[in-house]
Amino acid sequence: MKTVMILGGVKGVGKEILKSCLNKGYNVSFCGRNLDEGHKIIQSLQLENKLYFHKIDLNNIQEIENYYKQTIKKFGKIDALVLYAGIAPVSSIIETEEDIYDSVFNINLKAAFFLIKHVLKSMMKSKEGSIIFFGSPHMDYGHFDRASYALTKSALYTLSNHIAHHYAQYGIRSNYLVMGWTNTEGELELRAKEGISEEELKNEATNIIPMGRILNRLDPVPAVMYLISDESAMTTGSLLRITGGHYI
Repeated sequence: MKTVMILGGVKGVGKEILKSCLNKGYNVSFCGRNLDEGHKIIQSLQLENKLYFHKIDLNNIQEIENYYKQTIKKFGKIDALVLYAGIAPVSSIIETEEDIYDSVFNINLKAAFFLIKHVLKSMMKSKEGSIIFFGSPHMDYGHFDRASYALTKSALYTLSNHIAHHYAQYGIRSNYLVMGWTNTEGELELRAKEGISEEELKNEATNIIPMGRILNRLDPVPAVMYLISDESAMTTGSLLRITGGHYI
């Protein structure tokens, strides 16, 4: 029985991955800022023995280590790590203040790096494991007003390749999934602040994405489940685009 650890998992695609893992019979460890929100998910799914939720501030490196330790305490091992959580503030280089820059790098890059540091120990011990990075089309250069976000997504791609090259000898694989424009809660909240409704967002995406629609929260899930599974045992160092043909 596999144990899947998710950085995130309370909302959006992360929550859909959590549910798909449970359908496969996997144990799932997930995290978020709101304790009540996490417990509501566990109660609604009625699988307390197969779920662990950790309340976390991703700016806190000690809590990231505690999340790892508590996951091991409950499930004994970690077979797959899904790095989903991230923020994407609207800010160009000339608009970015130090606090915005630090928050993006702390949550998108630093938190992932230090969680990986601990999870690798478990995977090296068991001589197997799959690490799945959630990337973005912004990884190459990004929109004008997503400067710091673009940098973190590019750095995560380098980190994925670093792991794929140096940890394959331990049976550990690492892959980078580029998730395109998706109607997650975070995206809808961001657009609402800009005065754009969900319907207007979908219409805008229709004109931009070559395949004619914005991604829904289920679109990336089959690829993630493949990378978690033993069917991808020899797949590492890969970049998989689920973007509807959209390049930034």
